[in-house]
Amino acid sequence: MSDLFSYANKRVVLTGGTTGVGAAAVELLADLGCSDLTVLDIAEPTGPATRYIPTDMSDPSSIDSAVADIGGGTDVLFNNAGVAATHAADFVIRVNYLGLRRLTEGLLPTMNQGAAIVNTASIAGQGWPQNLAKIQELIAIDDWDEALGWLSDNDELVSADSYSFSKQLAQVWTMHSSARTRNEFGVRTNSVCPGPIDTPLMDDFIKTMTEQVIQWTIDQTGGSMLSADDIARTLVMLGSDASVAMNGHNTIADNGFSAFMTTGQIDFSGLG
Repeated sequence: MSDLFSYANKRVVLTGGTTGVGAAAVELLADLGCSDLTVLDIAEPTGPATRYIPTDMSDPSSIDSAVADIGGGTDVLFNNAGVAATHAADFVIRVNYLGLRRLTEGLLPTMNQGAAIVNTASIAGQGWPQNLAKIQELIAIDDWDEALGWLSDNDELVSADSYSFSKQLAQVWTMHSSARTRNEFGVRTNSVCPGPIDTPLMDDFIKTMTEQVIQWTIDQTGGSMLSADDIARTLVMLGSDASVAMNGHNTIADNGFSAFMTTGQIDFSGLG
């Protein structure tokens, strides 16, 4: 059964592999036997990746160049790169959704049968039902520049909380695209939706969400923040053969916060 989690003989592509969850995933994949790991990032990783392609996930030409360099035969694609709302709203959407989508669609036709795509979303995106009609409008747009025009036309929605909206897009795109990836290409698509993680990006989240809100969220689940390795384990589980029946799932990895919220077990007094 241990072979179900093995990455031996798998060709893997990972975005955002230099710090945080991505860096932890690089180490974990090596431990699981991966000997063909390509990392796409703006900075070179220090971990045991076998190949590094400098890539700006906000720039379609940079993404297209990476797709050409990677070539065919990918077994697992981890769309892990992401930024917080300390950046301009359109930049957040470009990295967290448009870039993720463009890379996926570029690699998908040449991915191996039985391959897996794993997107890093967030529990911050769980408000997607209230914006579903608008999200579906954007998802229906294939052209990069036309999508940027939609963002400009809907700036009030996008800029209100660009990070949360970008992760709403990631969750809905995971569900929407999973039908095509499975039925046309034999590739399954899922996402991981973490709660607060102890990574360098946390400083940016504290600036945009406040330390009080972050700490309150952590306190609801016992007071321990998730580690980068915690979420890396969830990523590699979904990319492994152990998860062959999973497709179209936004997998919540938040120490139970969402379950406690849904069942009315959250103490809101800490937000007073």
